Amino acid sequence: MGKILVIVESPTKAKKLTEYLKGLPDQYVVESSVGHIRDLPSSSAEIPAKVKKEPWARIGINVEADFDPLYVVRSDSKKRINELKSLLKQVDLLLLATDEDREGEAISWHLLEVLKPTVPVKRMVFHEITKTKIREALEETRELDNSLVEAQETRRIVDRLYGYEVSPILWRKVKPKLSAGRVQSVATRMVVERERERMRFRSAEYWDLTGTFSAQEGSFSAKLNSFEGKRVATGSDFDPETGRLTAKSDGKVALLSGDDARSLEDQLGRSSFSVISAEEKPTSRRPPAPFITSTLQQEAGRKLGFEARRTMRAAQRLYENGYITYMRTDSVVLSDLALQQARQQIEETFGPEFLHPGGPRFYKGKVQNAQEAHEAIRPAGDPTPPHPEVVHAKLGGDEARLYELIWKRTLACQMADAKGRRMTLRVGGEVEGGREAVFQATGTVWDQPGFLRAYVEGSDDPEAALSDKETVLPPVEVGQPLGLDALSAEEHHTTPPARLTEASLVKALEEKGIGRPSTYASIIDTIQRREYVFKKGTALVPTFTAFAVVSLMEQNFGELIDEDFTRQMENSLDEISRGERERLPYLKGFYFGGERAGLKALLEKVGDEVDPRLVNTIPLGQDAAGEEVVARVGRYGPYVQSGERRASVPDLTCPDELTVERALQLLEDSAKGDEPLGVDPATDKPVYLKSGRFGPYVQLGDPEEGSKKKPKMVSLLRGMTLEEVDLQLALRLLELPRSLGANAEGEEVLARVGRYGPYLTCGTESRSLKDPDNVLDITLERALQVLAEPKTGRGRTQATALHSYGAVEALDGVELKVMNGRYGPYVTDGEVNASLPKTADDPTAFPLEQALELLAAARERKGKKKTKKKAAKKKVTKKAAKKATTKKASKKTASKKKATGGKVEADEAEEA
Repeated sequence: MGKILVIVESPTKAKKLTEYLKGLPDQYVVESSVGHIRDLPSSSAEIPAKVKKEPWARIGINVEADFDPLYVVRSDSKKRINELKSLLKQVDLLLLATDEDREGEAISWHLLEVLKPTVPVKRMVFHEITKTKIREALEETRELDNSLVEAQETRRIVDRLYGYEVSPILWRKVKPKLSAGRVQSVATRMVVERERERMRFRSAEYWDLTGTFSAQEGSFSAKLNSFEGKRVATGSDFDPETGRLTAKSDGKVALLSGDDARSLEDQLGRSSFSVISAEEKPTSRRPPAPFITSTLQQEAGRKLGFEARRTMRAAQRLYENGYITYMRTDSVVLSDLALQQARQQIEETFGPEFLHPGGPRFYKGKVQNAQEAHEAIRPAGDPTPPHPEVVHAKLGGDEARLYELIWKRTLACQMADAKGRRMTLRVGGEVEGGREAVFQATGTVWDQPGFLRAYVEGSDDPEAALSDKETVLPPVEVGQPLGLDALSAEEHHTTPPARLTEASLVKALEEKGIGRPSTYASIIDTIQRREYVFKKGTALVPTFTAFAVVSLMEQNFGELIDEDFTRQMENSLDEISRGERERLPYLKGFYFGGERAGLKALLEKVGDEVDPRLVNTIPLGQDAAGEEVVARVGRYGPYVQSGERRASVPDLTCPDELTVERALQLLEDSAKGDEPLGVDPATDKPVYLKSGRFGPYVQLGDPEEGSKKKPKMVSLLRGMTLEEVDLQLALRLLELPRSLGANAEGEEVLARVGRYGPYLTCGTESRSLKDPDNVLDITLERALQVLAEPKTGRGRTQATALHSYGAVEALDGVELKVMNGRYGPYVTDGEVNASLPKTADDPTAFPLEQALELLAAARERKGKKKTKKKAAKKKVTKKAAKKATTKKASKKTASKKKATGGKVEADEAEEA
């Protein structure tokens, strides 16, 4: 019996494998590496001293030495590596059981490079954490796949060169802390391009009519379909950029105005109607394929409202606990066992009539190189996957909801087609002059719902969705007269193209072959953290900074941000992973160039040629006088400009809402701010009403020349408009903070307004003010009542827990929580706090890995502050000691001088 060390990435996975490997003849020790153990240096502090002065050290890749990467062991992995090395000395075999994708293969390779084992090493792979599959994997070990490693390392090097070489140009020409990336820049461009379409959009008006007709068998509604032999215009007949009919539709459709529609309504109201045609055709629908990574993210977004990262975090937990197969996959294939399990559960849950009659269904994927796991995402379990209720009881929350989605989709893909009938009724009537108007109604009835009984895309309730999808039309015959119960003219306006959501962005990236589904969640997270996009509901809205960055990239790095080029890069990396292409020639071509210019040449060509003013300018149009109106990205945020006039653009303004009219209004409001509302009688200073980046505010006095002190400014209260603010109201606002008097202990009570609205303070106590209490009118008596109430909300003393990650192994078992504090949500381990970014829509779903990163950064800042304080204290102490030593030496020298008649020995003088 031998002793075997098994290394996986996560503690949860290690715990599960330990459970499944018990009772075997060999003794297994399962440990986790806790993710990646080494990477390229993330800061100058991580660069080893021996190469720190090398010109390539900043990037961490020596491009002149065949792109030799500089890997450094992560500081939080050093202790773990020592533990693993110690364990290696006690075993006879090492099994590397990291995930079976490229990243997992690379983690195994890094472990080999760092641990340098002297015992035999094998690669153990599986895509399902069940006892059967784990024990099967022990019998089917293999060698490390060097092609997968090469592909992953090439990807890492390309991404590093792209990001570290291009990002500094963004810092210099747009603003600091921005980043460029092989996939993130293309994704940002896609969001910006959609917003540009919305900005170019011109709305069009069109009308139609809806009638309600009745027969003996029942009534139904129908839309006006054609008039005088021409089809009635709909929204798709208009050019979105002009608001006019397209060349294809012009002259071929009947475009009704409001007057036309109302006139027709009046004439048709006196007409008689009959059935022109009644058609019924069979229709059917096939179930969708089982989930792959991208379709899971899309459906979880539509059905459950999950962000991509939230979906992947829940999927990771399900996989590590043995409830689903590996969640990073491009394959739609199901194993024979999975097909058997699915068909058995369909029969038990819905009945044998819902099974696909032709036996198991097989699906073909759209991805050319499904190099990740070789099976779709499906439920896992021995002997059969558990029912969703079991998972809900054990895990609950996001995991249970996502599991149910996967379970239903997997069953649906093996169920019978939905079969039904599609009916079309055409109803005719005439107006003056014998002109014919034709109304049309369509309806669908599902006689055999098939898979729709279990799963309807985009819907949580299949039964309700099935009912909604059915429109039953009465059985009528051609020529049968119909009664007119109601008729109404309806106005419509074309709408701009919808903004991308996380789900639709993932779909677009996948369709265009950009990036890998396993990276989409982190890409979407990155473009939000970099403040290239923000969310308005579920829509992704690009910021003006994103417009500037995309403009710079398009003008100077067009190829790098081109979709076809990025897709071709992905294909090249896939070829390397299959062993069809060599890594080094590809890297040389990418960086030094070959058939096309390389990254190095592009960087040299760009140099200082980029005009910051040009790339930071977004044209909006012209005012009535023909003056150009533009939006610009400045150091302190976006602003609009026309001639010499400027005005700040309020934060979170959607670019398509910043029309010429809106920009001129901002300029007008800003100009009004330069003219005082009046004079404050108490100080004799002018009072202004201004608009800034954070909204409108009142200001007392002008900035004093040569002084850094700013005039007093107070934001308008929530709900106040510029129009309602006069001198009297402005002076009342400028009284804030307002003293209301003192409490029984003699402590002053103040009414204030801050970042989160109006509030009261008294000593160390504070309370938010809510309607109907008004910070301008509240009395001392009422204020004391509010202060006596229990503290709630953002109070510092009573921060409430929003979410717990439980005991985190990376923190040595310490519980990690998300709290709701005075200044918003933050993550804490009880010792160090770190605020969550503004882009975190749902603090309860904030990813653990990001929380740990924030905490590590906060701890590092805290350590630096302590070090600085310690250094400053040490400096003061040294200075004091030096001063004391000098004073002592001076006394000694003076004494010596006195004794020797003013002469001092050399050694004593040196000592002094």
